[in-house]
Amino acid sequence: MTGLAARLLGRVATLATALALLAVAACERPLEPPTKAKDATSAARSATRPEPRAPDASRAGSASAQPDGPPTSGPLVRQPAPKRLVAVGDLHGDLAATRRVLRLAGVLDEADHWAGGDAWLVQTGDQIDRGDDDRAVLDLFERLPAEAQVAGGRVLALLGNHELMNVALDFRYVASASFASFVGVPGADPAGPGLARLPEPERARAAAFRPGGPYARLLAMRPLYALVGDSVFVHGGLTPKHVRYGLDGLAGEVGAWLRGEAAGPPALVAAEDGPVWLRRYSAAPDSEDCRVLADTLAALGARRMVVGHTVQRGGVSSACDERVWRIDVGLSASYGGKPGALAIEGDRVTVIAEP
Repeated sequence: MTGLAARLLGRVATLATALALLAVAACERPLEPPTKAKDATSAARSATRPEPRAPDASRAGSASAQPDGPPTSGPLVRQPAPKRLVAVGDLHGDLAATRRVLRLAGVLDEADHWAGGDAWLVQTGDQIDRGDDDRAVLDLFERLPAEAQVAGGRVLALLGNHELMNVALDFRYVASASFASFVGVPGADPAGPGLARLPEPERARAAAFRPGGPYARLLAMRPLYALVGDSVFVHGGLTPKHVRYGLDGLAGEVGAWLRGEAAGPPALVAAEDGPVWLRRYSAAPDSEDCRVLADTLAALGARRMVVGHTVQRGGVSSACDERVWRIDVGLSASYGGKPGALAIEGDRVTVIAEP
């Protein structure tokens, strides 16, 4: 019996060591395999690639079925509706297009300062990738909230799939100029552990975005979703299973990963039908999709869902009897669309578009 017990204890110790190593490796594992072409960092080439599919949830970091404690991420929003709310979709690293759409919406002046008064601005994620100005766009949205607050307004930038891909060090859609712009970020060490395996030009960005890095920690303060008045905002979309899981708990788990406190993103977020990846309502929803949407909105006590993620070539559009509004208009240079936004004032929903 003594020999058998010793062998069993040895096997348990070996298994525990293996699990620990897997947990460490998950921190560095991209959300999906980086299949880079020769010119993968070129903005022109990246614009021609299809939008990445969501990763296999089984390869994401481990996540508990329910969070152990209260959510610890940033401003999870459940707020009364302001007098005027403006929503803007994907920006993809194009500062000029970002300025155009924010000025079109009346919330940014010619000096790049807040001009929206007490209005709210919600940006539904994917501020980065494909364009040259990733850092400048991120930094603009880090500065604007304080300016808006002074005027009685608010700025909310949500997480998109491309923000999470960068934290997972998946850089397939990064333009070369956007790699260079992250050189010298305070608190980011390109010679840090595990970064030597990356090509040298990518290391500064990796140090900034890796879990716990300076830009990952900034992203950790951004909500996964926002429920404002009778409208819910999210990058890809929400379904009843997300609501049943607990949205604030789910957002808290994402925040823990971004801060470097968890081995990986929760499987429910990394899945193909996760909140930042779902296209069910933004491609060509059928009657079943609209039914699922209606069930989700009923569970949230909301009237409409506003999503980005999927380019609407004809501009801002709605579906399912205006229960969903799709606001990714492909406004960045990589897509060539025109700026467009959505305004919500009381019961009135208005599309804002250039003449």
